[in-house]
Amino acid sequence: MNDIKNNDIIDKAIEELQPAFKHYEEIALFNQEKVLNAFRQAKVALRHFAGTTGYGYDDIGRDTLGKVFASTFGAEAAIVSPQLVNGTHAIATALYGLLRPNDTVLSITGAPYDTLSEVISGNGNGSLKDFNIGFEKVDLSDNGLFDYEKIKEALSKAHSLIFIQRSRGYNWRNAFGIDELKKVIDFIRKFSDKPIVIDNCYGEFTDKKEPTEVGANLIMGSLIKNPGGGLAPTGGYIAGDASLVEKASFRLTVPGIGCEVGSCEQGYRMYYQGLFVAPHVTLQAVKSALLFAKVFNSIGYKALPAEDRCGDIICSVEFDCAQKLIDFVQSVQECSPVDSFVTPYPWDMPGYDSKVIMAAGTFVQGASIELSADSPIKAPYIAYIQGGLTFEHSLIALKNCLSRLP
Repeated sequence: MNDIKNNDIIDKAIEELQPAFKHYEEIALFNQEKVLNAFRQAKVALRHFAGTTGYGYDDIGRDTLGKVFASTFGAEAAIVSPQLVNGTHAIATALYGLLRPNDTVLSITGAPYDTLSEVISGNGNGSLKDFNIGFEKVDLSDNGLFDYEKIKEALSKAHSLIFIQRSRGYNWRNAFGIDELKKVIDFIRKFSDKPIVIDNCYGEFTDKKEPTEVGANLIMGSLIKNPGGGLAPTGGYIAGDASLVEKASFRLTVPGIGCEVGSCEQGYRMYYQGLFVAPHVTLQAVKSALLFAKVFNSIGYKALPAEDRCGDIICSVEFDCAQKLIDFVQSVQECSPVDSFVTPYPWDMPGYDSKVIMAAGTFVQGASIELSADSPIKAPYIAYIQGGLTFEHSLIALKNCLSRLP
């Protein structure tokens, strides 16, 4: 596409998005103050950044980091650990910690993200199914919303835990915002007192409250997404009711020890600093997602979010064939600060049932708070764009993507 025409399309989209940008700037300011107050309340000091070795007994940096996360998320307690290798690990750790043989998980957002399929129903690999833990689901309605009638019916049957996936995964829907989550949590509480557990990946700091502040009992996420601010080198978190966090900690290590151990020799500065800048970095990613969606919708593609509100940091764009999807993802890689010279191709990525292509020229390997794009190579051909440490970087990448379009 013509560069001058592209610039006009982008300029028009930015102008139309100004009210939405202002809305999210207010959210970022609110969350920045919330994080700052959590740091001040915990009396964070230089000594909290020091590393530890061995067992990590009395690791004040680890323990205080958990307190800061808990305070920020309006939770009683939190595990924040580099030993949680990704979001899937954090979610699985929580599920294994809370569930027992013959229990049943009820998901009210349909099938969870692809990488959880083996955790739930794998054969002979230590899955929940292997421990005779059942999994039932209520699919979302055709327009991607909670199906309250079917949820009510499902809640009348035996269940041990209610699971909600906030973000869209590889589905064509908007992520759930806090207002939607509060509404469904209040509805669930009319029929069930079982723990409500939410996969919060990609949703942190996109609103003024987290799910634990509107009734969720436990949330989990990855530190190489929103709450790591692009600085955390690895890790995940589990936050919520203290009794449930403790059960999860017994799965992370062993019963009776939990989070009393766990060292981190390189220290904790990047985790603290990442959380501190996370509200601002998330703002950059939200603005980027809104702009990608607005521009691609304006030139005739289907893109989400279709409205000027985000429940996460992801934009979805649908293409009419696999090659256009691949070209798009490759064009994002071309504008990466790391490995821009590398051309990504579809491959058999662990945890997925089809080939996946991923543009991830990031400072932290696979960090999706940094500008990245990925997709399974199957119809419908949808690219999922997330992140952007700076809005300016996303703007440059968007121009490159448009220039590659026929």
